[in-house]
Amino acid sequence: MHVTPLENWILERTHLAPKSQEALEAYQLEKIRKTLHYAKEKSRFYNETLKETDLNSITSLSDFEQIPFTTPSDIKHNAHDFLCVSAHEIERIVTLNTSGTTGDEKRLFFTHEDLEETIDFFQYGMNCLVEKGDKVMVLLPGSAFGSIGDLLKKALWRSNIECVVHGVLQDVEKTAACIEEHHITCIVGIPMQVRYLSLMKPELFNTHIQKVLLSTDYVPDSLVKTLSRNGTCKAFNHYGMTEMGYGGGVECGCLNGYHLRENHLYFEIIDPVMGKRVRDGEYGEVVFTTLNRQAMPLIRYKTGDIARFVTKPCGCGTFLRTMEKVRGRMEDNVIINGHEVSLRALDEIILREERVLNYHALCDGNATLHVTLIVANIAQEKALKERLYQAIHAQFHNAFSFSIKCQEDDGSPLIIHSMIKRKIHHCGEKE
Repeated sequence: MHVTPLENWILERTHLAPKSQEALEAYQLEKIRKTLHYAKEKSRFYNETLKETDLNSITSLSDFEQIPFTTPSDIKHNAHDFLCVSAHEIERIVTLNTSGTTGDEKRLFFTHEDLEETIDFFQYGMNCLVEKGDKVMVLLPGSAFGSIGDLLKKALWRSNIECVVHGVLQDVEKTAACIEEHHITCIVGIPMQVRYLSLMKPELFNTHIQKVLLSTDYVPDSLVKTLSRNGTCKAFNHYGMTEMGYGGGVECGCLNGYHLRENHLYFEIIDPVMGKRVRDGEYGEVVFTTLNRQAMPLIRYKTGDIARFVTKPCGCGTFLRTMEKVRGRMEDNVIINGHEVSLRALDEIILREERVLNYHALCDGNATLHVTLIVANIAQEKALKERLYQAIHAQFHNAFSFSIKCQEDDGSPLIIHSMIKRKIHHCGEKE
């Protein structure tokens, strides 16, 4: 197994000596200290947040834990207060509406240098899975300058890898024709959309698609098993969010968790209630700090994602840390009749059924979970529902009532909600 390409990339960019986690942490601490001073001086938000903090007292990564967290709501309410550069230096503004409702937007700002760092990471990150001769299709937005598809195409061009930025999946037949026309071997896309394509066009994954990189949302194990069921397609996971500059980490060939963009980002796993760092091997909330960001540095930003650092070295032999694949978001869990139900648990039950193309879950005010299955056709509906009734009862030990119904697929539920992270909805909440 080859060492992740991110190792040499990080060593080249940081000039570490010696090659060790300790040396990397020393580099990160130096960058953190510079970021703190830069943000306090240039950003109205951090000038106020850090006004009582003696930044010269931050002499270790443990000291850094006294710095307050930054939350998504801070950005929603004060996006322009984060800015550290003048308006003419901004090359890309991204507005995120992650809930599907109005009045719940975040705005992120990037300079040319910020975007270049992402392209640099994408180039070496994609080398974890592609090689000379591969042809990549990006099933993500890419028409706008600085979009994720645009940055990926520029990154792959630097590695002489052909890339077709197709946009999110909207027409399966057109996408399939494009794959065949360009002899695509690798897809980068949204997990549920790539799964949908594989179920509607399985022949493509037997004859063309050898690798997929799943991004923009957490990835259930059952979904990976569907994509790789015949052994001809290898499913890699990417961890990132717009706040990170799109990219955060990517799996190597071991497929055992992400190696992280540690020269650009410093990651912590914290207890979401107590706010203290947890030990490696324990689950908690992912928190990150940008180390080189010009336009909009983020300090101890709470992602809401649940993960842990792996305690054993990766099989690829790198000295870099490995973060286990994200298990979902804290908001994915709902309480029904006193029992915690997670989207992850439902995914592992429902998505192993390959007749289910997608599904929606809603909790009503009467402590009942309503599951709507999206299927290609409703033939044999009774047998499918019976299997899922039994599996959900077994998983949750009859702790709450639930209903299951089937809806024939017309493509729209998958397309309309393609860039909005999935969740268990509450009655009366807009999807």
